[in-house]
Amino acid sequence: MALIQTTLIWVVYAVVIALLVATASIFVVLYQAPRERSASVSVVCIFTLTALLATVLLLPVDIALVSSTSSSKHGRRKDGVTQQNVDNILYVLKIVYYSLYSLDALLCLVVVPFTYFLYEEYDEVATEEGTQTIGKRLLGALKYTIAFIALVVILFLVGFFVPVARDRHGGHYNLDYFKNLLTENHGERALTFALGLLITIGTLIYVLYTAAGLALMPIACIKSAPTISAPTLSATVASDLERNRERQRQLEGRNTGRADGLPPKDRRELDALVREERTLIRRERLAAEASGEGHGWLMKTWLKMEAVFRPIKLIGGLVLLLVSIFVWVSMLLTGIDKAKNSICKSHCGYVLGHINIFNPMNWILVKSSKIFPIDYVIFLLLVVFFFASSVVGIASLGIRFLWLKIFQIRKSHTSPQALLMATVMLTLIALAINYSLAMMVAPQYAHFGPQTFCDHPLRHPGEQPNCTDHPNHVRPCTELTENPAAKNVCTPSVASTFLDRITVNFSFFGIVDFWAQFVFLAVFLIIFILSLFRTPKLDEFQLEQDAEEEEEEGLLASTGRRFGATWQDITGRASNRTATTAEHDEEV
Repeated sequence: MALIQTTLIWVVYAVVIALLVATASIFVVLYQAPRERSASVSVVCIFTLTALLATVLLLPVDIALVSSTSSSKHGRRKDGVTQQNVDNILYVLKIVYYSLYSLDALLCLVVVPFTYFLYEEYDEVATEEGTQTIGKRLLGALKYTIAFIALVVILFLVGFFVPVARDRHGGHYNLDYFKNLLTENHGERALTFALGLLITIGTLIYVLYTAAGLALMPIACIKSAPTISAPTLSATVASDLERNRERQRQLEGRNTGRADGLPPKDRRELDALVREERTLIRRERLAAEASGEGHGWLMKTWLKMEAVFRPIKLIGGLVLLLVSIFVWVSMLLTGIDKAKNSICKSHCGYVLGHINIFNPMNWILVKSSKIFPIDYVIFLLLVVFFFASSVVGIASLGIRFLWLKIFQIRKSHTSPQALLMATVMLTLIALAINYSLAMMVAPQYAHFGPQTFCDHPLRHPGEQPNCTDHPNHVRPCTELTENPAAKNVCTPSVASTFLDRITVNFSFFGIVDFWAQFVFLAVFLIIFILSLFRTPKLDEFQLEQDAEEEEEEGLLASTGRRFGATWQDITGRASNRTATTAEHDEEV
């Protein structure tokens, strides 16, 4: 029976992975500009997004497997379950977690940057002439990626030697739970440090983009709608364009044969009509794109589905609004609980010994986790909501360096460079989401799930306590429990243990990550209030600005080339790619 249950849990996870691949593929296809599609960029983005979401969504599997060893109703281990069985489950989960975390770090710090530079190295003219080979592109991309590889090596070396948890004399370190968190293995310490740093960097991005998206997405669904349909806009633009050209013909015909040309009044009007004509032509093209012309069947299907489900968009927006407020309240309650009742405060990153203030989201997940996969479905929807909010935040604010906008993320208007940078940001944000869900949204669920223990006195030494006739003695498992019966039954999830190990061993990361959650709540509240009065609308003015954004992206998407120019200034010679292009221009 235990084998069947374990197999079922992993099968559900495999199905979710398949759904994640489909979701990541749809995201990449919808957002990438059709004229600039790159197979290598698409594959890397899809694989990276799938890996990062798979990491976050392993938590319910972790909780289900660990909780399957005990009976939450009676607070004792199930018959036939030994400590060896529990250790085997934890060992497998630890391997999967470390593999996924390492893969996420490798993709974020090495593979995605390499793909970015590989795409920037592509020269269509040189490729057609045969002067640029795959080997030269790979070598050029590797030249820039060496800096990122060196960064990864330095990161792990620092983590390998950096001291951890200097003050181990506090009372909280005498508890078995905290003793198990103190890392002595240098390899594990290096991975813990590296991921702690990435989570902290991701938290800084998450505070801005995810908080903004969490506030904007529900309001946008409620208030944002096209002021005019794409077919109507196309017909209106066509009519205006025909009227404009007819007026131009009238002015030109009326002044045909005049020696001194058009009078000043007619010249000014004609110039205004020419400018308006360019605007109308641009608007006509964008209206055609909004109708799906020039796109593949997937985009056309997406547009049709948006039109079909538009009437229920208001209801969906109201539901998302309630979920956002619900999650915000849950995070605030946990934050207050940790700040007030953490047993070690800043010394261990505000690890909470047990829940003191009722958290509604945590309560829902704990209760639903007794029947797998109900909690998995709720958690999956929660992760998708946070991920979609992050995408909305990045699309709304753009990819920025301080106040400078580098790239804009829009459906069918995202360049491959922008998509790769957005993928790196989403990877870091996903690590921060993993921390936030486990430590703020549902801490009890993330640590022990539905696990309980029997606090009834033992009849005979060495046996399990029996609460069959004393259900009021069944207690939820917590980190502070010192009852020997709890130590034999309560098994914390691997994910929570790993995150707690980061905050306990490197308390600086825990302090920054914890207080950043309050900044997240403040940013959400400010943007939510502002969005009630000022919401961006998807109308023809927005369509009109798409061309300007494309031009802006074209000017700003040359980051890799600027790196190349800097490298050429340092070495004092031009690249083969530049020389080849110059020779081609001279021949022409």
